Amino acid sequence: MFSQSGLTITASFTRLSKYFQPVTAVTFNHLSDVVPVLSRRLTVLSRSRLPPLPGVHSLRSYSRNRQMPKKVKAVKGQPAGGGAAEAEASCPVARDKSGAVTITVHAKPGSKHSSITEVSPEAVGVAIAAPPTDGEANAELIRYLAEVLDLKKSHISLDKGSRSRDKLIKVDSSLSPEEVLRRLRQAAG
Repeated sequence: MFSQSGLTITASFTRLSKYFQPVTAVTFNHLSDVVPVLSRRLTVLSRSRLPPLPGVHSLRSYSRNRQMPKKVKAVKGQPAGGGAAEAEASCPVARDKSGAVTITVHAKPGSKHSSITEVSPEAVGVAIAAPPTDGEANAELIRYLAEVLDLKKSHISLDKGSRSRDKLIKVDSSLSPEEVLRRLRQAAG
């Protein structure tokens, strides 16, 4: 409500009358006089511990010293699951969902000669006699694996990892994963 002498604020504290002195009308000559009065009242209100108002449900309180739970990281080389998944993860040659045989390869481009350096539970290490530029190493990898597995190049394709050293090779043939693994181990020496 405004009056001729200045700004008149009418306030009625019905619920908060226990905590404040009842105020019915206050008249201020300038708007700048309102701010200090309101800020003092709000400061007193924010610092005091008031019981909950009627009709207001309790507010959730959060602890400041409680830490978030830590996320468990998978250790490299150890599968997270067990059982059948563990048996598949311990071999670099497996069948995918479509039934094709896949080989996990760790490529080492830039070697003098293409060869299989190791067959570990994680991947088959393959040294590639081509530089890792313009897909030359990928083409040489497919050519070499076709030679080792005694298959046509069209039966072998790069499924994942075209720009990475860790690759997934897909073999579309009637060979079983056991036979593919046997041929790779035989080539490794």
